[in-house]
Amino acid sequence: MPDFSSFAKRLGLSFKNLDLLVEALTHRSYLNEHREYAGSHNERLEFLGDAVLELAVTNFLFKKFPAKPEGELTAYRAALVNTVSLAESSQALGVNDFLLLSKGESKDTGRARDVILADAFEAIIGAAYLDQGYDAAEAFIARNLYTKIDDVIAKRSYQDAKSRFQELAQEKRGTTPSYETLSEVGPDHDKRFTVGVFIGRDEIARGEGKSKQEAEQSAAQAGLDKTGW
Repeated sequence: MPDFSSFAKRLGLSFKNLDLLVEALTHRSYLNEHREYAGSHNERLEFLGDAVLELAVTNFLFKKFPAKPEGELTAYRAALVNTVSLAESSQALGVNDFLLLSKGESKDTGRARDVILADAFEAIIGAAYLDQGYDAAEAFIARNLYTKIDDVIAKRSYQDAKSRFQELAQEKRGTTPSYETLSEVGPDHDKRFTVGVFIGRDEIARGEGKSKQEAEQSAAQAGLDKTGW
């Protein structure tokens, strides 16, 4: 087993009950593969941590931006606590090296791993809240998330990718991008769509997803990445 005590120190958390941290890092798949394991998986802690996270980030944004309307604050919060943001913070803390996963799950990369990392981040918040109270959990959130807000605003990442790409395409090219479904494969219950984003007749990038909307967002993000906008 990993050295969870040293990892707690890396997180800046002093657990009275270290089993809570171990639980926060235990994926359901690990229990399915290790029937002898006496611990619990992290889904209940994730549920609790999600609520603590929403309160903390909402309070932070409410105080930091006293003149901003509710709609903008909601968009800022969504950008800070979405899967990608939480997975990035989780990765930076080294959570990946301490996750208890099944052999199958440990091979996952990309979106699937991001979800696991984001869930673990929320579960750690839940564990810290139970073990040390709200202030310790909020301080952990502050260290790992609040500092991102200036970058979120500068890069407009509080907007969804399609909105950002359209705004920037109009600003830089004087035209509105269009989207075209290039392929659709798989049975009805498991479709995969590939969508291209175009400026005029030029294909800028492609994206994939389980729905056309998801594929369009993926294509728009790929377009942002490719153009450097």
